[in-house]
Amino acid sequence: MSIAITANGPGEFSGWIRPLLNALYARDPNLAVTLFFVPDDYATGREPAVARALYPQATIVSPGDYVRFALGQSVVGVPARVDRVHYSGGDLMHAVRIHKRLGGIATAYRFSSARYRDLFARVFAVDEANRQQLLGWRVPDNRITITGNLAIDGAIAEAAGDFGDPPTDVARDGIIILPGSRKHEVANLIPFFLGVATRLRERDAHVPIAFGLSPFTTDEDVARALASGGDPRVFGMRGSLERDGDALFMREERGARFPVVRASMRAASVAAIAVTIPGTKAIELAALGIPAVVCLPFNAPELAVINGPLQYLGRLPFIGAPLKRGVVLKVAAGFRFAAQPNIDAGRELMAELRGTLTPGRVAGVVLERLADSAWRARVSGELRALYAGHVGAASRVADALRAPESNGT
Repeated sequence: MSIAITANGPGEFSGWIRPLLNALYARDPNLAVTLFFVPDDYATGREPAVARALYPQATIVSPGDYVRFALGQSVVGVPARVDRVHYSGGDLMHAVRIHKRLGGIATAYRFSSARYRDLFARVFAVDEANRQQLLGWRVPDNRITITGNLAIDGAIAEAAGDFGDPPTDVARDGIIILPGSRKHEVANLIPFFLGVATRLRERDAHVPIAFGLSPFTTDEDVARALASGGDPRVFGMRGSLERDGDALFMREERGARFPVVRASMRAASVAAIAVTIPGTKAIELAALGIPAVVCLPFNAPELAVINGPLQYLGRLPFIGAPLKRGVVLKVAAGFRFAAQPNIDAGRELMAELRGTLTPGRVAGVVLERLADSAWRARVSGELRALYAGHVGAASRVADALRAPESNGT
């Protein structure tokens, strides 16, 4: 059997692609996989290299090579035909283009549209709410299967070391900080959270504090961000990145240093509390039952990456930045919660901080929540229960993809 899969940014690859490929290869080690990384504003550029290291048996196509392929050129390693084309990230049009060139049965995870209602033989939904969304996009009900959120399996697998990561105790019973992996997050939020870590250390000299950075973020990018301190409006702190044997540390300019790990969920699984931003990491932490303080800084909202053409609004001379700032704030104001677990629960399980944030304010809230053992115990159990039914989603999708008719109509 052969399958082509689309992917885009770090969240989709880590949360969706990794658990799905692990499940597929567990069923068929000889499965022929072609993984297309398509162009995307959220991507770091490191995704293909990380994928090749983790899955050397697969054919990994970079965004540049995909563009050549989409324009009709041949790319080394890409087969002439496949049995399946599966959308799992990026714009749907890329999966459509791959299907047009490689044939096979087309399926999708989580997203579709009225335009492609007849193309996808099966669309895998995360939950009932996602199913209703798909029905709104005019996907026939008999082509929708609720399988669960793949990110839950991804988090559990990473915490267990299923992706080859060794165990670590750097955040045991302490604080794990997850600052994000998108370019603007690396440039501005790593310095900001270094400031948070420094304030935490000043107030509690003994609590373990560690940073969980994405494998898609290079040491050079981190060092550059620390050296600059980020945008002044974000209130970041300057520092440096240093190695001590095999260990990696962030050091703030006055001397305090904090260990850095790349397998965030491996480290988070033994932490008492996490500090993060909205996104996939919040869902992954919830799957592990890790209480969190979720920060959504609006210090410089025009720096954020947003979906669609509005992303380019900020590039207009003179008026672009204030216009984009207004749009981001207006969109954010329409959401009661920022963290997906809170949205799914309909109440605040993870603590949320929004607005113009300072490192000192965030550190104060984190220490308050860390000291509240009753809150942490209650939230931990509720977070685990929230996504318990999603466990096994990767196996369910893998089995459906390998079915003789791929659940076609």
